Amino acid sequence: MTHPETATALLREEHQRILQVTDVLETLLQRVDAGEDPDHLSLAECVAFIRLFADACHHGKEEDLLFPQLEARGVPRHAGPIAVMLQEHEIGRGYAGQMKDALPAVRDGDEDAWRTFRTAGYGYVELIRNHILKEDNVLFNMADGLVTGPACVALCTHYGAVCAGHFDGKTKRELEELADGLLARYRSE
Repeated sequence: MTHPETATALLREEHQRILQVTDVLETLLQRVDAGEDPDHLSLAECVAFIRLFADACHHGKEEDLLFPQLEARGVPRHAGPIAVMLQEHEIGRGYAGQMKDALPAVRDGDEDAWRTFRTAGYGYVELIRNHILKEDNVLFNMADGLVTGPACVALCTHYGAVCAGHFDGKTKRELEELADGLLARYRSE
């Protein structure tokens, strides 16, 4: 689905889904902190969602489509809000990679792996909440004022093409369904 009304409407919608799964990740971490055994399946689903939906699909649209449009309109890539967002995307990838790499040992009960996962998980939670706040309230407002008319329609069409793709063999819809399952299990908490 495309959203030609603004350059960032679809991205803002995706932010809400990312924040919901981030809340689930935080809940899972807090449960283990409170003494419960890790829910390995849900932790793995959170990590998959973060890597494939939040990063590959969502950040991919920002980096490959939106940011170049902003650059073409005079917003510098190596300074200011775009540079900050790109740096934070890299930090988030690092956290996601640490969680992914720790998962097999976490499943085996390795306490050091859990500490690594936990630190990266909480790091990601804090990072992504602040990141989305900055994007929604600064960069995206700027984008909505700069990318308008036919350029906005073209950009949103390109978003649709990305959304029709596959991310490590999964469609965007399958990743949304993964998120729906996590939310059904943990949202009321």
